[in-house]
Amino acid sequence: MTEQTHQAPCVLVTGGAGYIGSHTLVSLVEAGYRPLVLDNFSNSARQAIERVGVLCGETPECIEGDIRDRSCLDDIFQRHPVTAVIHFAGLKSVGESVREPLRYYDNNVAGSVTLLQAMQAAGVDTLVFSSSATVYAPGVTMPVAEDAPLGPINPYGQSKLMVEQVIRDHCLAHPTFRAALLRYFNPTGAHPSGKLGESPRGTPENLVPYIAQVATGVRDALTVFGNDYDTVDGTGVRDYIHVMDLAEGHVHALDALRERTGAHTWNLGTGTGYSVLEMVRAYEKACGREIAYTVGERRPGDVGTCYACTRKAASELHWQASRDLEEMMRDNWRWQVSQDA
Repeated sequence: MTEQTHQAPCVLVTGGAGYIGSHTLVSLVEAGYRPLVLDNFSNSARQAIERVGVLCGETPECIEGDIRDRSCLDDIFQRHPVTAVIHFAGLKSVGESVREPLRYYDNNVAGSVTLLQAMQAAGVDTLVFSSSATVYAPGVTMPVAEDAPLGPINPYGQSKLMVEQVIRDHCLAHPTFRAALLRYFNPTGAHPSGKLGESPRGTPENLVPYIAQVATGVRDALTVFGNDYDTVDGTGVRDYIHVMDLAEGHVHALDALRERTGAHTWNLGTGTGYSVLEMVRAYEKACGREIAYTVGERRPGDVGTCYACTRKAASELHWQASRDLEEMMRDNWRWQVSQDA
């Protein structure tokens, strides 16, 4: 470890080997922070940390452990000069959360409580939390602002909202504590180098990884759930954000907390919606291949359109997404091709 790295502020990144977490490690290093990773590798791989090392010139220290393990957390805070925590660690499958709600509440909610208890004991008072746009109620006015009605319709979204409330209550009880609650929309893309990206296990639940598997021949066709919505082409419209824009948003949130105490909520999206078929066409352009698809029934709970209001993040975080749809798809395809090389 270099002297400059040793002097850099140490940020504990839970779930740092995951898709968003690993890209955020790169942004943290570029911004002058020293990330320390905690991950149990239940849905990630050590190779992601190694890839970050290739990109950054130095591999972040990584500890294998679980946020529910208080002794592991206490040991980390005792041995490392952690100044802040970025908390990604959590289960994230909507469908799985419906089938196994207790597992989601144990991991996402109880795990976050244990993390907060360990932070309090160690005197670490800065937290950036990975929340989700799934906390919003269906049918809210577009674009979705941070003060829109809340009402998750699945245990995954409910677990994120519960953790938000836990953090808010903790901030009220401890006035020096500061937290950013970042509500993501739909992350996609990959690092432009092609050396870091998303590697979902099993059947992807998100659109772009599924399209990518059709493009690479892993799957025969994409199923489009509904083509009778009141949208540009009848298919669902969502706000997709490049993962590197999202990663940089975490660094801006960390910086913004230096001047704030209490809990603060920010949407991280682009403010622009794209339909499923627009995404398919954009990916076809990026990969030069036709993406086969079939149309199925609407999924229960799906809404026609959802995209973010980004004014608050622009004003308070001095951050806005800068990468467009073409760049998202191009970077994703570069990552896919690199896996076959």
